[in-house]
Amino acid sequence: MFTGIITAVGKIKAVSPQGDGLQLQIEVPANYLDDVALGDSIAIQGACMTATKIEGNVFSLDISRESLNKTVGLDAIGPVNLEKAMRLNDRLGGHLVSGHVDGVGKVVHFATVAQDPYGSWLLRISAPKELAAFLAYKGSIVVNGVSLTVNQTEDTPNACIVDINLIPHTLQNTTLGHLQQGDAVNLEIDLIARYVARMLETQK
Repeated sequence: MFTGIITAVGKIKAVSPQGDGLQLQIEVPANYLDDVALGDSIAIQGACMTATKIEGNVFSLDISRESLNKTVGLDAIGPVNLEKAMRLNDRLGGHLVSGHVDGVGKVVHFATVAQDPYGSWLLRISAPKELAAFLAYKGSIVVNGVSLTVNQTEDTPNACIVDINLIPHTLQNTTLGHLQQGDAVNLEIDLIARYVARMLETQK
């Protein structure tokens, strides 16, 4: 389990074929891996992966074709959000996050909020229609591994449009500051919303 609070920004430095998928080598800040052991889980852009090799400030992981087909940003060299799996005594700064990507969304708007003295940005994402039932005003959503609050939703015939406000701190300490209109992003819906929806479904 994770919290959606990014603990470091790393970089995919090498990508090579591995079985039906890929092997990634990810470079991280100094000392980040001091408490990480082989087999530990680390979320990469919101997707839970297993550390298979550790050398200094670089760790490797194997990613299957199934995971590649259901995520974005894990098949090319570039910056990535990282979060180590939470411990039971950790603070839950974001919300309960499983590290399983539920769908890929698309950035349809990303710009500063006019006349906002704090310099916040509006991130608008077109989420897959099948996720609409799990997205709600003031609810939680994970975007590329970052726990965020939904400020507005709008259902359209083919998608659910989600508005999110980002503060400068988030932009400076995650890869979200690099987003551009048209970019694809990994999305995970709120775990509690998933179970509530399932309970209501079984009561019909």
